[in-house]
Amino acid sequence: MTDCREAPAANPDLPAECDVLVVGGGINGVGIARDLAGRGVRVVLCEQDDLASHTSSASTKLIHGGLRYLEHGEFALVRKALAERERLLRSAPHILWPLRFVMPHDPDSAASRPAWLIRVGLFLYDHLARREWLGASRGIDLRRHPAGLALKPAFRQGFEYADGWADDARLVVLAAVDAAERGATVLTRWRCVDAQRGADRWQVQLQSAAGATLRLSARALVNATGPWAAQFLGEQAHAPQVRALRRVKGSHIVVPRLFDHDCAYLLQMPDKRVVFAIPYERDFTLIGTTEVEHHGALGALHIEADEIAYLCEQVSRYFQKAVVPAHVVWSYAGVRPLLDDGSGDAASVTRDYALELDVAGAPVLSVWGGKLTTFRKLAEEAADLLAAPLHIERGAWTASAVLPGGDFSEFIGTPVQPDADFARFAAELARRHPDLPEALMQRWARAYGSRAGRVLGPDGLGAEVAPGLFEAELRHLHRCEWARSADDVLWRRSKLGLHFTLTEREAVARWCDAQWGAAEGAVAPGSA
Repeated sequence: MTDCREAPAANPDLPAECDVLVVGGGINGVGIARDLAGRGVRVVLCEQDDLASHTSSASTKLIHGGLRYLEHGEFALVRKALAERERLLRSAPHILWPLRFVMPHDPDSAASRPAWLIRVGLFLYDHLARREWLGASRGIDLRRHPAGLALKPAFRQGFEYADGWADDARLVVLAAVDAAERGATVLTRWRCVDAQRGADRWQVQLQSAAGATLRLSARALVNATGPWAAQFLGEQAHAPQVRALRRVKGSHIVVPRLFDHDCAYLLQMPDKRVVFAIPYERDFTLIGTTEVEHHGALGALHIEADEIAYLCEQVSRYFQKAVVPAHVVWSYAGVRPLLDDGSGDAASVTRDYALELDVAGAPVLSVWGGKLTTFRKLAEEAADLLAAPLHIERGAWTASAVLPGGDFSEFIGTPVQPDADFARFAAELARRHPDLPEALMQRWARAYGSRAGRVLGPDGLGAEVAPGLFEAELRHLHRCEWARSADDVLWRRSKLGLHFTLTEREAVARWCDAQWGAAEGAVAPGSA
């Protein structure tokens, strides 16, 4: 197994052939590449931009079953997602952790579902899948609960339940690191421009952002391009479009912290949608999401003024501290590729996925839909589908595997539960590195887990490029995590862009350009 310090990220050996080419570097693409590589399959993954640069970094950042999906009868999806929720929490307790959600209830408001309906939904949510580490739901008195202090006095009763939090972009990157260490070749900023299908092989042409080309022969092709899935099949793979996707845009805003506790809120809106308010990056609150049909171009997306106004207005219905557009310090938007199930309302479209394997020639597997929580299961099912045509002998393996940095046993011994494990691990990590700043070690513990010590270079931290960001970490991100620009560092590998001033972000961009060559270099909020 390749050490991360020697991972083939900066100058990969470009192969002439492979077993499977995975197109798309979002969570589903890297998950499939990881699963296949762990089964001994020769895998190449190509992504036209950075890892997690589109939908997979624009989520609400939750590992959850989807409580509101129960209203639409999505019991199988919720059960599957709930089962995956605890598996993921075990696999990466540094970037995934339990989170308690509070749902205020106002019996006099048309926005609130009836209390009996909420109790039934929460009972199902507690029991559709086995829980070991997450607590059960309960009714709460908001006049006595810490979460009630930030709410308007009209909200006296509510409900509390458990789900999980995810650093979504880092989840993608760590899955890609795991794939590379198991033998996959990961190519970022390489676009699949043409794929010609033969009887038993695909002849593919890739093109880098710099204009270089690579011709690759693959036994099978995986279309994991997310919102581009139908377009890729028709334009690059020259295959018939067999499914339609609903492209639903979800937008989020970040504002200064609205409350001083660690719970999140699920807020019911008059239009029957829900909006989350989630503690974020210590000093902020993340609010989202909108759900609107997207018919325009894909690529760089931005939140619209009416979406900002909607989120501010809806959240202000609940909190004593009103939220207005001027409070927004950052925003992001992404398009979710949802299966077209005929639903009229974008909010009610299924979040489940479908996998379609076409073996009328060299195999092509297309991924339709999906959500962050079920990525591991989706990848396992995709690899199982490819096993027969590719004669893959090794079976599923990821259910009990940890992601890079997620094994704390060297530091704390036998795991107890994710949040307690992390606290013990972070304390031990700080004890082992007494000469390093405490805040830095806490951030590294979250970002890199048990691999935090690998971030240090042979000469220590190196120069401080921006507050708490040293040359050693920047070089590690370039060498081991495919970072190629300040944007990659500040908004995907971390969220340091939120904490830095414009001048500090510009300093990081200058360093990256000088060391790595001019790339995206985006340093302003809103581009992540």
